[in-house]
Amino acid sequence: MKLPVAILAVFASIAVTIDATVYFKEQFLDGDGWESRWVESKHKSDYGQWKLSAGKFYGDAEADKGIQTSQDARFYALSARFEPFSNEGKPLVVQFTIKHEQKIDCGGGYVKIFPSDLDQSNMHGDSQYYIMFGPDICGYSTKKVHVIFNYKGQNHLIKKDIKCKDDELTNLYTLILNPDQTYEVKINNEKVESGSLEDDWDMLPPKTIKDPEAKKPSNWDDRAKIDDPNDTKPEEWDKPETIPDPDAKKPSDWDEDMDGEWEPPMITNPEYKGEWSPKKIDNPDYKGVWVHPEIDNPEYTHDVTMYKFEKIGVLGLDLWQVKSGTIFDNFLITDDVKEAEEFGKETWGVTKGPEKKMKDEQEDMERKVREEEEKSKKDTEGGDEEEEEEEEDGEEEDEAEEDGEELEEDAGTEEDSDVKEKDEL
Repeated sequence: MKLPVAILAVFASIAVTIDATVYFKEQFLDGDGWESRWVESKHKSDYGQWKLSAGKFYGDAEADKGIQTSQDARFYALSARFEPFSNEGKPLVVQFTIKHEQKIDCGGGYVKIFPSDLDQSNMHGDSQYYIMFGPDICGYSTKKVHVIFNYKGQNHLIKKDIKCKDDELTNLYTLILNPDQTYEVKINNEKVESGSLEDDWDMLPPKTIKDPEAKKPSNWDDRAKIDDPNDTKPEEWDKPETIPDPDAKKPSDWDEDMDGEWEPPMITNPEYKGEWSPKKIDNPDYKGVWVHPEIDNPEYTHDVTMYKFEKIGVLGLDLWQVKSGTIFDNFLITDDVKEAEEFGKETWGVTKGPEKKMKDEQEDMERKVREEEEKSKKDTEGGDEEEEEEEEDGEEEDEAEEDGEELEEDAGTEEDSDVKEKDEL
C-alpha cells in the first residue's frame, strides 16, 4: 500500500524532531526559578549583579524576560550546567538572543561553552573553555562577532572579521559547527559567514612550507624596468633650486657697519628642473618574480577531529561591561540546525516586530515631551522679556514725568525773574 505524499512528509518531520537532541534550553519563563539553575562565580568579590527583566521595551512582557546586567563598569561571571555530551559525528549548534538596550559603548555579549569539569563557583577569565561565541563591542573600532575554538589547549581566533549588530534591539546569534570541519555563523537566522576550520583558523601547521634548500639563483633578474643606458643628462639641466631675487633692492637705510653686508633674499629658481634621472625601459633580462618553491610540511598532519569536544557540560557568561543593561535570553544548545532555526522563529521571530514598535512609540513620545518642554521654555523666556520691556517703559515714563516737572519749575523761575526785573525798572 502506498501512503500519500503528505503523510510521508509528516512522518519525515516527526523523524527529524525525534532525532534532534536539545542539550540545553533556557528562556527564564518561571520567574526567579533561574537563580536555582545558574551559579554566580565567587572568584571575585565584586562581580556585577544580574536581574530578571524584559527591559524598557519588548515584544512580550513575559516571553522577553531574560537576565540583565545591572551595574556599570563590572565583570560578570555566571554559568549554568547541563548533562555532559560529545558532539562527535553530529552538528553542534549554540544559539541565544541578546539586547543592548543601553546603547552599549564597551562590553562583551558572548557566551562560553565549557567542559563539564568546570568549577562554576571559581569560573573566571582564565578558565579554559571549548568555544567562545558572540558579539563584542568597544568604541567605534571593535564591533565584531567572536568565534574562538580551543584546540589542544590553545585558544584560536577566527581569521575573518565578522561584524556584529550594534543597535538597541534584540538580535539572534547562531553558531553551527559541523562534523565535516565546516562552520556557519548566523545573525537573525541569516548566514553572515561560513567556511572550514582548517582555512579560517590557524589550528594546524600549514600544509606546505618554503623549501629551506631552495635559493634564488644569483643571476635571476627580477627587475621589470631598468634605467636606459643610452639616456644622458642634458648639459643645461643642472640649475640651482633657489637664486637671489633679481628685483630685490638694498633698503635705503641699510647700514653695513651695523647690519653687515646686504644680500638679496632667495627665491625659487624658475629654471630649476629637479634631480635628473634616466628614463626607464623594459628590462630585456627580466625573468619575472622569483617564487620560492614549497614542499610538504613535515609537521602537518590532517586532523578530522578538530571539531570534536568531549564532555561539553557548562554554558557561561564571563564578560566585562562598562555600561550595563544587556539582556541575554533564549539560550539553546542542540545538534539539530532546523530545531535551532525553528526555536529562533518561535522566540525572537515572534517578538521582534512588536518590540521595535514599542521602542519607536517610546522614542516618539520622548520626542514630543522634549518639544513641549522646549516650547514651554521659550514661552517662559518670552514672558520674562515682555515683563522687562514693561518695566523699562514704566521707568521711561517716570523719567519723562520727572523731566516735565523740572521744566515747569525752570519755567516758573524764569517768569519770576522777569517780573522782578520789570519792578526794578
